[in-house]
Amino acid sequence: MNYTQNSKIAQVTESTLVVGVDIGSEMNFARAFNWRGQELSKKVFRFSNSLEGFQSFLEYLKSYQTIASTEQIIVGCEPTGHYWFNLARYLNAQHINLALVNPYHVKQIKELDDNSPKKTDLKDPKTIAKLVVDGRYSYPYLPEGIYADLREAVSSRDRIVKELNAATNRIKRWLKIYFPEDLTVYKSFSAESGLAVLEMAPLPKDVVMLGAEGVNRLWREKKLRAVGMKRAQTLVEAAHNSIGLVGGECARMELQLLLEDYRAKEVQLEKVTAVLETETLKVPYAEKLLSIKGVGLITVAGFLSEVGDVRRFDSPKQIQKLAGLELKENSSGKHRGRSSISKRGRKRLRKILFQVMLPMIKNNAEFREVYEYFTTRQKNPLKGKQAIVAAGCKLIRVFYAILKRGVDYNPQKLRTDIIRPELVAA
Repeated sequence: MNYTQNSKIAQVTESTLVVGVDIGSEMNFARAFNWRGQELSKKVFRFSNSLEGFQSFLEYLKSYQTIASTEQIIVGCEPTGHYWFNLARYLNAQHINLALVNPYHVKQIKELDDNSPKKTDLKDPKTIAKLVVDGRYSYPYLPEGIYADLREAVSSRDRIVKELNAATNRIKRWLKIYFPEDLTVYKSFSAESGLAVLEMAPLPKDVVMLGAEGVNRLWREKKLRAVGMKRAQTLVEAAHNSIGLVGGECARMELQLLLEDYRAKEVQLEKVTAVLETETLKVPYAEKLLSIKGVGLITVAGFLSEVGDVRRFDSPKQIQKLAGLELKENSSGKHRGRSSISKRGRKRLRKILFQVMLPMIKNNAEFREVYEYFTTRQKNPLKGKQAIVAAGCKLIRVFYAILKRGVDYNPQKLRTDIIRPELVAA
């Protein structure tokens, strides 16, 4: 369907039934309107998030479709968390259009009818329906196939990484209380030789009792390299002179539980990363993205999970808007305010693009030139973060061209697009 304002308004005709739905975790509320925004329903219709509830809602739609003599139905709702997914799937199977309205818009115009800021389950369906009548809606994109799998896998990985970081911080806290010297012997507690000792001898007194010979024997049994008696003696000496609290059996148990949790999260991370690699490479031309220096598997998987099939976009600017990277301007009359990005889009996509640009600017020669161009150009030079965002938008265009047309990445073309003739002449 068309996404311009006029075309969306034109899609709501005399033969269109517009139904606003306020989505809840258990119960939903609906009100029916005609194409002019006049309410047809006498009272709010309630239905549950269940098959029986969805079937009763379908009967409700058909009854008002008959009453109003309409051919088309558009159901509008806010994308409230994950609660709207099941309803969207059900309506799609029934070939009924589902339109999404921006929750921010609902909040902004909810006072128009009654001059009251109150928000209720009875009021919101009407506000949602009127936004649809005015063409202020969008059609949801629910990824399917490989793109749906990627979105789930990326979400799982993000969750595991957060949990792994939390487990890491808990272990560091424990060490600072009971064995702070361990963090000086090793650059990171996660060193395999250090973890092996902590699992066997958590407390400093346990390490002292084990002794340098015992520590070294433990490492040999586990076939760990780059460690020996010298490191073992250093660790035992640090344990002997530890300023940490004298822990007992409960403190020992706490660290063992934390280490078990940490190990489990590491295994989960390896598993989900392997799945991500397999699934990402199934996307046509995804391997071409990996040929760009600085772009790794996680970046590509994250980008595809958020954007989906790029063929659904007419231009890379639409992806830029999806990421919330489009510029907004505050101006009035002769006044020209500062421009900034809208941040109205997918937060995760915006984060992915920003994070990948930091190492790319450092290690990728052509993107470093892009960044330097934006920061040093004579007209409207950008500041650090602004230039990073601009370079990220350039990366969007590169990804779009590769995924849509299957072309190879061309660093030289990137350079010629940025280095303008007038700049070279100067």
